[in-house]
Amino acid sequence: MLTTSSIIILLVDDEVELTEPLSRLLTREGYTVDAAYDGTSGSEYAQIGNYDLLILDWMLPGKTGLEICQELRRQGKTTPVLFLTAKDTLDDRVQGLDAGADDYLVKPFELRELLARVRALLRRSGSQTYETITGRLTVADLELDCENQVAYRQGRIIELSQKESQLLQYFMEHTGQLMTHAQIMQNLWQEEQPNSNAIAALIRLLRRKIEVGRETALIHTVYGKGYRFGALSIELVHPPTSNSE
Repeated sequence: MLTTSSIIILLVDDEVELTEPLSRLLTREGYTVDAAYDGTSGSEYAQIGNYDLLILDWMLPGKTGLEICQELRRQGKTTPVLFLTAKDTLDDRVQGLDAGADDYLVKPFELRELLARVRALLRRSGSQTYETITGRLTVADLELDCENQVAYRQGRIIELSQKESQLLQYFMEHTGQLMTHAQIMQNLWQEEQPNSNAIAALIRLLRRKIEVGRETALIHTVYGKGYRFGALSIELVHPPTSNSE
């Protein structure tokens, strides 16, 4: 199952009593976390690391979070930045956002709200398709609840069989990639494998459920090779004109 372990967050705050428990919380959520306790170290981490999100305290020894953010934006780096700060006036918020911050959270704050803002920023930047709290995958307007074998699309609730859910999860975890018949067969039937028509039949059933009416096609047949999943327009992919395989 896809996890958030590939997502790396830099947390910079000189309040150890906040930084350490917050690092543990983010780690429990599945993120990889680097922590720094002053602005100079935080700036160095931000410059050399390949981070998906920066969580910066505003007031830091050595260099402020505002200065770190401004430096990154001047360099053309678009890594999302979430400010944590006790500064709560409108002028402070405007200053932070004008410096290039993407979001702003005033101390003290609820941990649930911080986690929600982290997920929102990662979704917005395209870094996260899997939400550890809900156990869901999201691609385009399709959402899959892996644990409960239920999908959601444009207000519809889509009940899935175990195999349909496994296939959809596999596709969503490999969005945009060519999945061969052999790869799909091995992933879904690791022991006793069915006949060669099983994949075609399963995909036909899944298409009927997740592609209704004028909804954008998500499962694309790459003839003679396999399938590609996502809202794609690729020459190798024959645009499906019906729900048939």
